Amino acid sequence: MGVRRVGEKLRYVKVDIITIFPRLVDAGFGEGIVRRAVERGLVDARVWDLREFTDDRHRSVDDVAFGGGPGMVLKPAPIFGAVERIRRERGDPPAIILTSPQGRRFTQPEAERLSRLSHLVFICGRYEGVDERVREHLATEELSIGDYVLTGGELAALVVCDAVIRLLPGAVGDERSVEADSFARGLLDYGQYTRPADFRGLKVPEVLLSGHHGAIRQWRRREAIRRTLERRPELLGSASLDAEEQELLRDLMEERKGANHGDKRD
Repeated sequence: MGVRRVGEKLRYVKVDIITIFPRLVDAGFGEGIVRRAVERGLVDARVWDLREFTDDRHRSVDDVAFGGGPGMVLKPAPIFGAVERIRRERGDPPAIILTSPQGRRFTQPEAERLSRLSHLVFICGRYEGVDERVREHLATEELSIGDYVLTGGELAALVVCDAVIRLLPGAVGDERSVEADSFARGLLDYGQYTRPADFRGLKVPEVLLSGHHGAIRQWRRREAIRRTLERRPELLGSASLDAEEQELLRDLMEERKGANHGDKRD
């Protein structure tokens, strides 16, 4: 299956997701690269229904907030119970992640860090959030996938899992595509084209049809830097650029400067 080995051991990760909507998470693990990674033994994934850890006949996982206010809060007891079961059956995880809008922003370096861990547990919040004692005494970290509000943490957990799992050796068929992804080195990706070369008069750049691999490589590097400079210039401050890319960046910035001066003269 093309799975690479690190030392003598197959590199894989255990993933446990605690949720009140297990079918939503199951669906996310049932397709594409994530599903193939599970089938290849790179990921040992389990989804835990939080309602299984309640002790009342209504299987209540939430309650009103002390002090009043709108909405409901997930109770601490079922979440602590779920994590304690995971610890007994699956081992003590190095990361227990609460998906939360208050968390640290999830980025590609965060994905790379998590991909090096052996076991990840995700607590998916709902409603008005979780009891603060979960955040303070159970979760080891909080992650946010962006400055917006979702109805629950399941989608955020799936986003993080997808970004992490595709970094595992053997998860993606051609690992060069992972290395060339947007944000892999702090740059956006260059534009991609496929057949036909001329679609309704819209033509593929000639260099890509030339068969000249050196020229194609140079064009792609330049386009990645140009696109990043235009769309996400703040990324360039921390991007890992080699000497050739730094020269390309200087050239592009000079071109932009010249174009701006020309506009002012006009």
